[in-house]
Amino acid sequence: MAGMRTRGCFFETTEGVKTITTFEEMGFKHNLLRGIYQFGFDKPSPIQQRAVLPIIQGRDVIAQAQSGTGKTSMIALTVCQLVDTSVREVQALIVSPTRELASQTERIISAIGDFVNIQAHACVGGKSVGEDIRKLEHGVHVVSGTPGRVCDMIKRRTLRTKAIKLLVLDESDEMLSRGFKDKIYDVYRYLRPDLQVCLISATLPHEILEMTNKFMTDPVRILVKRDELALESIKQYFVAVEREEWKFDTLCDLYDHVTITQAVVFCNTKQKVDWLAEKMRNNNFTVSSMHGDMPQRERDAIMGEFCAGTTRVLITTDVWARGLDVQQVSLVINYDLPNNRELYIHRIGRSGRFGRKGIAINFVKSDDINSLRDIEQYYGTQIVDLPMNVADLI
Repeated sequence: MAGMRTRGCFFETTEGVKTITTFEEMGFKHNLLRGIYQFGFDKPSPIQQRAVLPIIQGRDVIAQAQSGTGKTSMIALTVCQLVDTSVREVQALIVSPTRELASQTERIISAIGDFVNIQAHACVGGKSVGEDIRKLEHGVHVVSGTPGRVCDMIKRRTLRTKAIKLLVLDESDEMLSRGFKDKIYDVYRYLRPDLQVCLISATLPHEILEMTNKFMTDPVRILVKRDELALESIKQYFVAVEREEWKFDTLCDLYDHVTITQAVVFCNTKQKVDWLAEKMRNNNFTVSSMHGDMPQRERDAIMGEFCAGTTRVLITTDVWARGLDVQQVSLVINYDLPNNRELYIHRIGRSGRFGRKGIAINFVKSDDINSLRDIEQYYGTQIVDLPMNVADLI
């Protein structure tokens, strides 16, 4: 593994990786291109420009790129290209750390693969086992799931593995840190020896790189550097607030502009989310709120309403910051600046998805100024004072 600093999370991109700047040049099936354009993509993101071709050529790939850079849609594109729809067997398996992400990946595959008749199914915990069995017995081409449920379905022999030629581990850093390692090995044991494996991740800690030696063959390594992240389509502003209590008034002032679009407001704690949502409602503002302590059913319902556009403003913690995609979100407000730099990109990557225009507004107290400058320097980006004409920006 030359060029890897195994203790850190950075490694060099494999030499000779080409950058392909249009979907046409990637050699996709005609009907798949129709699906790509109908979905609203016009050009590939930096990670897609480099990683799509090696994957569809059958190589093992380790791709590292931050949130909001089109990793999940890259999985969908490549899976739809590689699957032979004339064979009603599972040929691609995507494993993700959260139910929401696994379900979202399945939805994107189904949408992009609409014209090539891709049959995809999400196998996730918390949903009916009977429904999974029925769908899998009927026959699907792609399964996107969480490790526990996927493992269960394989052991029941309902998810047949003999035709699976591609395994994708999405957000693999998260999966291993959550202790899914044994489950992943469990799944891998049932798969064929000539399997193609792709690892997609925002960060690549030591234990992942160690694991790759065991089940990847001469992988192509692709790293999208921090300064190439999809920040150019997101305009970033700050509002100076001298005291914590001024943040509330600032949010109320912004509210009318905010509801033109859909907005996500991030707080650092669950308590703050509950407090802010209640205070907004008491002042006759309509908002939804969500955090990790809520039961799964309630989270699903709130997500459903927000995705459908029934609610326009969602107040949440960082539970929402990883990998979730709502197309209409074009504004992210950091009511609290995040506790670390990586979370900043995860959060603001919720807006401006796939190169669309997005806006991030940071509420900054005087003791936050250093953190803000640190974020600017780290990502090589500019965060400027919010101008008066907010309505024109959104």
